[in-house]
Amino acid sequence: MAPRLKKKSTGPFTKFRSNDPFGQAMKTSFVFHLCCLAFFAILAFPSLCCAAESHPVSPALSNAREPAPNFVWIIADDMSPDTGAYGATDIRTPHLDALAAAGQRFTRAYATAPVCSSSRSAFILGCYQTTTGLHAHDVENPQPLAAPYEPLPTLLRKAGWFVTNVAAQGTVRSGRVIKKGKTHYNFAHDDATMFDGDDWRNRLPGQPFFAQFQITEPHRPFPIPEEFDEVKLSAIKLPANYPEHPLMRRDWYAYQRSVEVVDQRVGAIMDQLKAEGVLDKTIVMFFADHGRPMPWGKQWLSVEGLQVPLIITGLHIKARSTEDRLVSLIDLAPSMLQLANLPTPAWMEGKAVLGDVFPERTHIFAARDRCGDAQDRIRAAIGLDALLVHNFHPELSRLNWSSYKEDAYPGMPLLRVLSTTGRLLESQSRWLTATRPEFEFYDLKQDPQGVRNIATDDVIANVANTMRTAMDDWIKSTGDHGALPDPLTEPSLAEIQKSKRGDYQRTWAKRLGKPEPTDEERLTWWEKSYDTSSPASEKSPD
Repeated sequence: MAPRLKKKSTGPFTKFRSNDPFGQAMKTSFVFHLCCLAFFAILAFPSLCCAAESHPVSPALSNAREPAPNFVWIIADDMSPDTGAYGATDIRTPHLDALAAAGQRFTRAYATAPVCSSSRSAFILGCYQTTTGLHAHDVENPQPLAAPYEPLPTLLRKAGWFVTNVAAQGTVRSGRVIKKGKTHYNFAHDDATMFDGDDWRNRLPGQPFFAQFQITEPHRPFPIPEEFDEVKLSAIKLPANYPEHPLMRRDWYAYQRSVEVVDQRVGAIMDQLKAEGVLDKTIVMFFADHGRPMPWGKQWLSVEGLQVPLIITGLHIKARSTEDRLVSLIDLAPSMLQLANLPTPAWMEGKAVLGDVFPERTHIFAARDRCGDAQDRIRAAIGLDALLVHNFHPELSRLNWSSYKEDAYPGMPLLRVLSTTGRLLESQSRWLTATRPEFEFYDLKQDPQGVRNIATDDVIANVANTMRTAMDDWIKSTGDHGALPDPLTEPSLAEIQKSKRGDYQRTWAKRLGKPEPTDEERLTWWEKSYDTSSPASEKSPD
């Protein structure tokens, strides 16, 4: 930034009388130098304009009665509301619990998709991914966003906020230190133009900032603990649709320890903000992109796959408060624009949930479409006390092949082996049938985890029909792209499946020396990896 010239309190000629030859000479010399300065200033004017354009001043900043707020997003990868503040007793999360105590905890917050890229493409735009055509997960050839859509970082950056994205400090994946913040959007974008950098502390003095901190955990692969605490292992409460088995219990244990790493990273981020003295001017939002990475969680329109933790604290947020009404992650973008005193684009479908008026909704919605090589189309309506799921392909099993899950989830071969040997409860076996019902209905008041499908019960017929009508109306009114084929810029499904299967085969060839091991062989490999023969696994609870 060019230095600014200080203004003088008196004119340039006040010291010189007009009849003084020396004064006249000085006056002539000063005018000459002033003209030179003006000439060079004209030459430099375009570059000064460009510098001003890189950090424009928004009316929201120049006219605000109080300083513009800073915003911080702390995003966990694949996490359900599994913290102490949400009632978890076997996971230690002191930093997240402190965050909840200092602000507001949302008990009915849901992602719009149960998988990373589809959900992230939605909440960064404040718009359902099915509306924008960004619904397929992990697209091969992302395309630029169509007009008029713009991501939230772009909107805030244009308005004068300093916008950053970074991996949480200490992030390591497969032995490599990760510094670049995850985006994983299903549209083409340039980090260099979407973000100002990776450290919000590099902003101009007094400039408001929007900083995203991406926490990799608890995304798989989980680090397998060297030791298992038998007390904690026994205390795990597996959902009713999961089998009681030492491997399942140990895999869940590893997930919980990964959640505790999330908590440690949150603590470090909050310490940084506190050390810089900005917490009193900042709104911090902690959430996950979707639910936990378990067989019936991630990729499925289930409570486990969709419900996420959402904790908001900071400026004007009431401490120790809870919000039990429905909230979608696409509500975050319009909420921030409202707090920033910026207009909300008409195309945004989320609603501001932090203002004076809370949006009263009877339903919010979610969608699952192709996830890598697993083709599907499912829609869900989430009501005040119920979840309705529409399977557009009931001919598909929930075991619909996903190379990613068959590669990384020990529960997949375990479920198949237990099913074929008749060691699953009837209620668990229903999740492995060769086909699915077209509609599923879960009474979340009586069944908060959403594991007992009562769609055929006459008593819920009226409620189910109302929710089905709401879902159909949403599909039509938003122009749901899910019934359309992938764009021509994408490879064919067969090509994608061949590529993903190749990844799966290489993984298992490295692990077992064969590209297509049986379920029994994979299960044995996982059991050895988790050391299920140790004493802790021998005491599985009844």
